[in-house]
Amino acid sequence: MFRSKLLLAAGLSAMTLTSACVTDPETGERRISKAGIGSIGGAVGGYLLGDLVGGRRDRTEKIVGAGIGALAGAGIGAYMDKQERDLRARTAGTDVQVIRQGDELVLNMPSGITFGYDRADIAPQFRPTLDQVADVLREYRQTYVDVYGHTDSTGSDAYNQTLSERRATAVADYLAGRGVESARLGTRGFGKSQPIASNATEDGRAANRRVEIKIVPVTREG
Repeated sequence: MFRSKLLLAAGLSAMTLTSACVTDPETGERRISKAGIGSIGGAVGGYLLGDLVGGRRDRTEKIVGAGIGALAGAGIGAYMDKQERDLRARTAGTDVQVIRQGDELVLNMPSGITFGYDRADIAPQFRPTLDQVADVLREYRQTYVDVYGHTDSTGSDAYNQTLSERRATAVADYLAGRGVESARLGTRGFGKSQPIASNATEDGRAANRRVEIKIVPVTREG
């Protein structure tokens, strides 16, 4: 019964994403349209469309305290467009996925390139890529940066929760060490609660073991 519900949910999610995606005429990249965002919540990755870690009001106060200005109007989209292009260029040839959701960006980084199995220390071979991400984040300061950790379903809920938190913190600490202001950074571990694939297969479990970075523009309305 559970498997049937999972497959049905996955199918509905795929249909929702397909209908919500559009193709950028300049880059040819597929992205989620602004109009499609409302239909995605509750289907797949809906948590990524929610509020910021720690709450938008508190985070904005910290941002303002750090002397970082806000974006407004048409400048928001243009700012995120340029940041998206730079992130795609800097991560080209890696397994990092750059996903556009309206005026927000999500970097999906599978644990196969970020962490060893059951570990929370960043793999040495991934550090050059994370350095490139940090370079872009330093350049585009008018953004919040949330780091999310995820695991597969192997092991207890408590252990997976702790591991996901440790991985998110490791990535955030690394970015801070490369000059990304700590006021912009937030972390959250989801444990095994947000799978993007079936945990019944090794490929699915590998996909679920991941870290995501959500990049949200700081706006005057924030």
